[in-house]
Amino acid sequence: MQVAVFPLGPLETNCFLIHTDGEAVAVDPGGDPAPVLRRLGDRKLRLTHILLTHLHFDHTFGVAPLAKATGAAVLGPEADRYMLAGEMGSGGTWGLPRVEHYDFSAIVPGDMDLLGTVCRVIATPGHTPGGLSFYFSNLGAVFSGDTLFYRSIGRSDFPGGNHAVLCASIREKLFKLPDDTMVYSGHGPVTTIGAEKRSNPFVGMFGA
Repeated sequence: MQVAVFPLGPLETNCFLIHTDGEAVAVDPGGDPAPVLRRLGDRKLRLTHILLTHLHFDHTFGVAPLAKATGAAVLGPEADRYMLAGEMGSGGTWGLPRVEHYDFSAIVPGDMDLLGTVCRVIATPGHTPGGLSFYFSNLGAVFSGDTLFYRSIGRSDFPGGNHAVLCASIREKLFKLPDDTMVYSGHGPVTTIGAEKRSNPFVGMFGA
């Protein structure tokens, strides 16, 4: 399994393409998916699913065009569906464009088969009520959206956010993963669970 990273959209949201054996899964296409489509074409990959960690507009700008171009199924958190009716989900605020309408099927925490292996869907609310993280044990990686970053954590001051819940999601769920698990966040560089447990100033060993 391989991971390709594409910073997309006005906020340079990390879109991840996970692929193996002719198939691929995309996580959080937050802008024009042209680079993702080129990668799919170059590697002759079929995109089977688009996974959404949460439904903030900067993670979903590219969902509709990517789904239309590939026929991939879109999966996201039901608890965030209400956002699509407001600015945080549909865009148009802060001078940013609107999000093209897309449909998605609700995904629930638990194990699901993707790319011939198990993906564990972990409920990690706090940044949004429905926040999800996707853990692939065979890859040794978790895709955490805007829950956990390199030496930082997601914002909780947007509507639906909750700081205590966010910290609990990280400490009680993500920090239970193996220390060498790679953390692919919605923004910024890659880190590891062990490094964040030791050094994250918000939730790490010496955090608040």
